[in-house]
Amino acid sequence: MTIADPLSLWDYRRRVAEQYRRVRLADTDEASWSRWRSDRGHLFATHTQSPVEIDRRGKDGGLRFFPYDPAWRIEAVATPVDPVATSAGHSASGATSLIRFATVAFPVPYGHETLELSLFWIDVYGGGVFLPFRDETNGAATYGGGRYLLDTIKGADLGSVDDRVVLDFNFAYHPSCVYSDRWSCPLAPPENRLVVDVRAGERLA
Repeated sequence: MTIADPLSLWDYRRRVAEQYRRVRLADTDEASWSRWRSDRGHLFATHTQSPVEIDRRGKDGGLRFFPYDPAWRIEAVATPVDPVATSAGHSASGATSLIRFATVAFPVPYGHETLELSLFWIDVYGGGVFLPFRDETNGAATYGGGRYLLDTIKGADLGSVDDRVVLDFNFAYHPSCVYSDRWSCPLAPPENRLVVDVRAGERLA
């Protein structure tokens, strides 16, 4: 695979990782989310590696978000499971090899049920934790193929509190294929569909 302008891509990923580092230091409150949102919009609007086509960027990268909702900041214990090899189909051609290695269960805000998501390890050199999900907003307010919450290869890591993983859905974001057909992105597996509206995080304009 040929990578266009590796130095620029390196810089882009470093900037993304730095944005999430600041979030972890601030314990993911509304102020840190507002800064993350602003920094992300600026990066998408100005960087040569932005996934958004130039004519759609505007001053904020063309990104839109639901209002911040503290109820969707959740801390959950990751429960290990027997590793299972699987894959995530892409929005276009291709698939990404994954290993399901743990689950996180949590009570749904504004409801009484407990739902569960699988945590995946991206099965490539170096690896990384990947948490894509779908919910009932998909296909209307958000992209039909779901959104991402964690992708540590790209620096998207919200950290942990003691033995609990931070799942702050206010930081949920769309895969790059939403912004341009140039990208083919892994989609959330069916097992990671939440049967509720997650009205937090990035949305369609």
